[in-house]
Amino acid sequence: MADHQPGLVEDALRELGTGRAEMREANRRWQAMVRSPGARGPLARYRALLGPPAETGRRRIGDLDCRVLRWPVPLWPDLRFEVLTGPGGAVWNEWLVRAMGSRGPEPRTLADLRPWSCTVEEVARAFPPAEPGEGSAPTRFRLLFTAPDRHGNPGRHVAEFTWGLLQRLDP
Repeated sequence: MADHQPGLVEDALRELGTGRAEMREANRRWQAMVRSPGARGPLARYRALLGPPAETGRRRIGDLDCRVLRWPVPLWPDLRFEVLTGPGGAVWNEWLVRAMGSRGPEPRTLADLRPWSCTVEEVARAFPPAEPGEGSAPTRFRLLFTAPDRHGNPGRHVAEFTWGLLQRLDP
């Protein structure tokens, strides 16, 4: 997220009572765990890092029965880190989603789409039909959609997300 929103990351570090050095060290440990020759699978890594999930459930996607695991996120109390696994436990998706019972934003124009304000699902629901696009990295996602500007003029846009949280808009 620091690639897209360095100022917001600095604010978040202050709010969490930590600094850049600790952030870099945490990233170094994460990368070492991911790239280790005897690396655990993604779900095991999340459990090691985040502990047991606060919420678990099932979700049907087409003909497949998937498992859903969610963890709270201290920086964003109304969001959860969600991991979706398919048959055999393979991790299919991992991103931030709105917590059950939390009322998320209801964007109506581009002006309502501020960094870190919306999840992929919220933008897609606000501006149908949205089309998913491939992100520039494994944790990134793009959404193509048509939305009005503050003057009501519709235009085609691309929203970029990291871990499912809105980072920026490209015209």
